[in-house]
Amino acid sequence: MKKSDFYYYLPEELIAQTPLEKRDSSRMLVLDKSSGDISHARFHNILDFLNEGDLLVMNNSRVLPARIFGTRKDTGSSVEFLLLKQIENNKWEALVKPGKKAKPGTEFDFSGIMCGTVEDIGKEGIRIVRFESDENIYNALDKIGQMPLPPYIKETLKDKERYQTVYSDPIGSAAAPTAGLHFTEELIDELHNKGVNTAYVTLHVGLGTFRPVKEDEITDHIMHSEHYELPAETVELIKETKAKGKRVIAVGTTTTRTLESVARDNGELVACDGCTDIFIYPPYEFKVLDGLITNFHLPESTLVMLVSAFAGYDNTMNAYKTAVEEKYRFFSFGDSMMII
Repeated sequence: MKKSDFYYYLPEELIAQTPLEKRDSSRMLVLDKSSGDISHARFHNILDFLNEGDLLVMNNSRVLPARIFGTRKDTGSSVEFLLLKQIENNKWEALVKPGKKAKPGTEFDFSGIMCGTVEDIGKEGIRIVRFESDENIYNALDKIGQMPLPPYIKETLKDKERYQTVYSDPIGSAAAPTAGLHFTEELIDELHNKGVNTAYVTLHVGLGTFRPVKEDEITDHIMHSEHYELPAETVELIKETKAKGKRVIAVGTTTTRTLESVARDNGELVACDGCTDIFIYPPYEFKVLDGLITNFHLPESTLVMLVSAFAGYDNTMNAYKTAVEEKYRFFSFGDSMMII
């Protein structure tokens, strides 16, 4: 298939710029992947579509406030850093703007809380930077860092926690697993009270998730690699759910990629950790999932391709067309789609 097969028209005003006041008040388009039928609901009504014994699997990765602003110690000029990946201790890969101000050996100060020295320049201009601080670097970043919001969000985020899921824990993502942003602690309690189970995986989302597909033939696209962990307790819950004839529903494409990567590489689910660069597009035979909760993704993106592989190409493109016509809110802070 070609990249253009996954294009859809999206008016710019439908790109959500800020989160709703209440997480679970977002709209939810419900797609029956067997019939293609579409219905509309609110996210807080999700219990109407779940049964006792069903299992929701969620990505609990926490977003690093990785956008920091500093000044060159020698000139005082301003520079923006975007931390990408921790290499070891206080050494990180980072994007720097403007890059010409960040040559090897250049030192920077960040609000007097942290300082950094560029040690090397890697592929695609990525800087290798060593940071120093009197406190833990994660504590320092909490004080001075901003959320690395996607480029299509122009508004300032007032509350950094709104770009985190309420169940986020291990820190390491450069972008939020946005399908989970709709859940509240109260809604999760309601799920448990109904007998719907929850389990977690960890996949640290990289900025490559926003990297556009440039090749016309989608099979020529090279996926970015991301680190994941699949705990033993999640594996056991999935196996128990399947054995009882109940449904395993992934919350988000990152959870989907984790589960399908492990099943593909091992023939079955086993507790493990590693890196995945799995690229899911039609046709694809899913080995784990019975349902998917996801947001609405960018045209021609690998995420639309994954959704099309699960729900069916025609069903997916019709659902997106319907969402545009019904003026759903799109992308990270937008509305939700449930595919069952």
